[in-house]
Amino acid sequence: MKNYLEITDLKDMLNKTKNMYGDKLAYKIKLEEGKYKTFSHKEVRDMVDALGTALISLGLKGKRIAVIGENRYEWEIAYLSIVCGTGVVVPLDKALPENELESLVERSEIEAIFYTGKYSEVIRKIRDKNTNKLKYLIAMDKEDSHENTFLQSGLIEEGKKLLEKGNKEFVNAKINPNEMSIMLFTSGTTSKSKAVALSHKNICSNLMDIGDVLDVNSEDVLLSILPIHHVFECTVGFLFALYKGACTVFCDGIRHIIENLNEYKVSVMACVPGIYERIFEIIKKQLEKQGKVDEILENEEKYRNASMEKRKKIFCEIHNMLGGRIRLLLSGAAALDKKIEEKYRLLGLNLVQGYGLTETSPVVAVGTKENHRLGSIGKTVPSVEAKLTDVNKEGVGELIVKGPNVMLGYYNNEAATSEVLKDGWFYTGDLAKIDDDGFIYICGRKKSVIVLKNGKNIYPEEMENLINKIDGINESLVFGKQVSEDKENVKIYAKLVFDREKVEEIYKTKEESEIYKAIFEKIKEINSTMPKYKAIKGIILTKKPLIKTTTNKIKRQENLDAID
Repeated sequence: MKNYLEITDLKDMLNKTKNMYGDKLAYKIKLEEGKYKTFSHKEVRDMVDALGTALISLGLKGKRIAVIGENRYEWEIAYLSIVCGTGVVVPLDKALPENELESLVERSEIEAIFYTGKYSEVIRKIRDKNTNKLKYLIAMDKEDSHENTFLQSGLIEEGKKLLEKGNKEFVNAKINPNEMSIMLFTSGTTSKSKAVALSHKNICSNLMDIGDVLDVNSEDVLLSILPIHHVFECTVGFLFALYKGACTVFCDGIRHIIENLNEYKVSVMACVPGIYERIFEIIKKQLEKQGKVDEILENEEKYRNASMEKRKKIFCEIHNMLGGRIRLLLSGAAALDKKIEEKYRLLGLNLVQGYGLTETSPVVAVGTKENHRLGSIGKTVPSVEAKLTDVNKEGVGELIVKGPNVMLGYYNNEAATSEVLKDGWFYTGDLAKIDDDGFIYICGRKKSVIVLKNGKNIYPEEMENLINKIDGINESLVFGKQVSEDKENVKIYAKLVFDREKVEEIYKTKEESEIYKAIFEKIKEINSTMPKYKAIKGIILTKKPLIKTTTNKIKRQENLDAID
């Protein structure tokens, strides 16, 4: 039986959600302590129509329009007003330096940009260089008037007047679901960022797929926390909440997560593993305070065999600490530690792992309450096919996928497109295993795999996950080091970023040699749990963080180049 709302494009989605959920809350915005502003799904659609009408009146029909700024409802209204009848939306990463933003504005031929107050100066500087097509600036916050600069709120009011006068150009605009309507830039872990061309069909097929498998409804409250320009938050957070008639609330910052969960009575959250680990540390402290750690350890098997509902009742204090309404926690964008996943579920918290890429809009697979296995990213969503190619003796191969969610291609980059799109299949670059029941397990990136002389493969990510559990180690990079003139004679080494203060406290020494010796003993313990060919032969200790993308992914090649 069909368990989702059928939509052809995002405008169709807004039409249907307005009719189905009109008076239900779409946003709840904090103005100050104890004071809020709310918008219904009907009001969202009305604002989108008004803003889109104003944009077309400025001559922006069919143009590229960017959005940059913090997570807020104005960002989302701007996105929808562009993509639902005006032109092509280009979400920009707010963490990028000025020179990279300037490059993206030029490469994507942006002619207008929505921005929050924090980015006013940099956006103005980029426009004034006259090396691009950027003409109109649209501020989400009030600022001094400048030429060709508009307030978003002012444009909405202007659009309302135009609609009252009978201007239906935006409202009646036809959407071609197969054309590029969204341009997203990859994070560029191994190369220069590429512009991913996505269509309404790509995004809407993904919304329908995740709507079919995830139990989210119009009574849910979703906490928006991840950077909204990123496809994970954009599709699974912002657009999916509107699609399901749910209410979106915005996090005040990572330090305020617990406070926000309680304040808004959040029921669904999409986040990255690192944040779930931080939340668990808070939970752990609460359990210690309640003196329940020993009880859990003693009765672990009993709790593990209990239903999720029963576990929820057993650990009701923990659930109440998180606002009392949490039903679904989604983890994505990076591998989730199996032990963390298990601990959450032991406490009756439904934490599931998903997997996707910018090029797949993004969701390829996701675990569910019913279909769940520890360490797995779940099964593919209904309209997506997946298989492995170039499978080795260990059953590991490159994961390739096919479906209506797969991108149109990389904009203005046929060579890069042809490398990853072959006969309708998208080559993800990720190595995986698929079990007999269709559950997928990600092993690492194809480009980062280390091939030993004996033909064995080492997946650095697997080793790094173990190393990062060592107290005092913040992050790590596992790599192959040539140890003789024979290029194939490679041994495994690791670069470890450590917290000096914490390490000195743990090992009661400030001596470099003693610290090295103590940490390497921990490495030996890891070595003892795995085959000899995987053993780490040496380590490099540093306090300097690894080079990463703005989405916190390690830039492997740049870090390797930096090793002496």
